[in-house]
Amino acid sequence: MPETPEILALIGDLLRTQKLAVLSTQNHGQPYCNLIAMAATADLKYLLFATTRATRKYANLMADSRVALLVDNRKNEIADFTEAAALTALGKVWELHGVERQRFLEVYLEKHPHLQEFVTGPTCALLRIKVEKYIVVSRFQEVREIQLPS
Repeated sequence: MPETPEILALIGDLLRTQKLAVLSTQNHGQPYCNLIAMAATADLKYLLFATTRATRKYANLMADSRVALLVDNRKNEIADFTEAAALTALGKVWELHGVERQRFLEVYLEKHPHLQEFVTGPTCALLRIKVEKYIVVSRFQEVREIQLPS
């Protein structure tokens, strides 16, 4: 399906307005989900999050870099069935280091300044998802996909 300004605007709006997302990893075929604080780059190509290296999610990511990330704007009301939108991002993740880490850390902290002490701690990894595809579901069953260039 071709990209439309409406779909891209909805993706951008969800990524800008929502602070939390559900990250899905896997370990030997067993899915595992975590609630994370997420930020997106302005071009929508990358999603950022932080975790300590001693977590199960980090171990899963080091074993298999493929992830799915869910962002939604539900309010837990009946109106959500017609008004809420959910965005799934599919991609691969890797830990950032050096100059690259510093550049993306600024993007992350712009959205989550309250996490500065956590994300700059010695045991914390800043991770970047390179999004390959976005899947947007709105109006309960309207599904649209956006494939990002490699």
